[in-house]
Amino acid sequence: MGYVADAKRYENASFRRCGQSGIVLPPVSLGLWQNFGGADVFETGRAVIRRAFDRGVTHFDLANNYGPPYGSAEENFGHILRKDFRPYRNELIISSKAGWDMWPGPYGIGGSRKYLLASLDESLERMGLEYVDIFYSHRPSLDVPLEETMGALAHAVRQGKALYVGISSYSPERTREAARILRSEGVPLLIHQPSYSMLNRWVETELLATLEELGVGCIAFSPLAQGLLTDKYLKGVPENSRAKAGGSFLNSFLNEENLKRVRELNEIAQGRGQTLAQMAIAWVLRDQRVTSALIGARNVEQLDNSLDAVKKLEFTDAELDAIDSNAKESGIDLWKGAREGTE
Repeated sequence: MGYVADAKRYENASFRRCGQSGIVLPPVSLGLWQNFGGADVFETGRAVIRRAFDRGVTHFDLANNYGPPYGSAEENFGHILRKDFRPYRNELIISSKAGWDMWPGPYGIGGSRKYLLASLDESLERMGLEYVDIFYSHRPSLDVPLEETMGALAHAVRQGKALYVGISSYSPERTREAARILRSEGVPLLIHQPSYSMLNRWVETELLATLEELGVGCIAFSPLAQGLLTDKYLKGVPENSRAKAGGSFLNSFLNEENLKRVRELNEIAQGRGQTLAQMAIAWVLRDQRVTSALIGARNVEQLDNSLDAVKKLEFTDAELDAIDSNAKESGIDLWKGAREGTE
C-alpha cells in the first residue's frame, strides 16, 4: 500500500507569516542539505520526509549541489515526490537554490544569469517539477552585477519556473539593494535565508531589522550549529558524527571554549525540560521576525526531537539572561567570507 498522509496533520500545526507576503511557513522546516543524498540510505530519508509532513511540516528546502554527490538530494526528493507526494504537491512549499559550485568551469558557480537559470532547469528536471515555490540566489557574488543576479531571479518568476524568490547569506546592505532591484522588476523579495544560532548571532546586529523594514521573511539555517548545539558532543566525538565525517563541520569548532558553552547551555535546557537541540530551535524562534527554523535530520527520531521544540517556545527573562552569557560568537560562521566578499 502506498503512502497516505496523516489526516490529522494540520490539527496541531502552526504557521508564521513570511514577511508581508501571502505565504505562511511552519515554524520548523526540513532542509535536505545532509542525509538525503546518493551516499545515504534512501528509505531512511523517505521515512523522515513522510514523518515531517505527517506532523505538519509543509516546507522542504533543497539546493542544486546537495548530496553527495551533487544533485542527488534533488534526485532522491524527486523520487519521493513521485512515489508518495503527487497528491499533495499543492500543500507543499519546495525551494531550491544556486550559487555555490555545481559543475566545472566558470559557468557552474556564482550569480550569473547563465548559471542561475541553467541550474534551475536542471533542478526542476531532477525533481520532476514544473516549478519550485521559492528559488534562491544561494550566495552573494560580488564579481557579478547585482542587477544581473536579481534579473535572473525575476526572469525565473516570469517564466513560471519559480513562484517566489529569495536570497541567502547576503549582508544587510546588499539585501536592501537586492530588494530594490527586484521591486523595480515587479517581483518582491520573499525571504532571506541566513545562518543563525546561539553560537552565530550576526543577524541580530542589523539584518533582522532590515528584513522587518522591507517586509521580507527570514528562515534561519543551521540553528543547531551543524549539530554542535545538541547532546552529541558533550562527552566526546561519536563515530557517526559530522565532525568525524569532515566536510563543512570543522574540528576547530570543538575547542574547549565552545564545548564549555555548549555544556552550560545544555544545563539550561535540562532546567527547561528540553533537550539542547529543542532549546536551540526555540531560542531562534523567540524572535517573531524569524519565520522558520530550518533543520536537518538523520532519522525519524532526530526529526521528532527537533519538531517537539515548538511545544515550549516561551523563555523567562532569567533563562534568556543565562543563555546570553553563553550564547557567544564561536567562530562557526562558514558563510561570513561569502557575505563580506573575502572569498
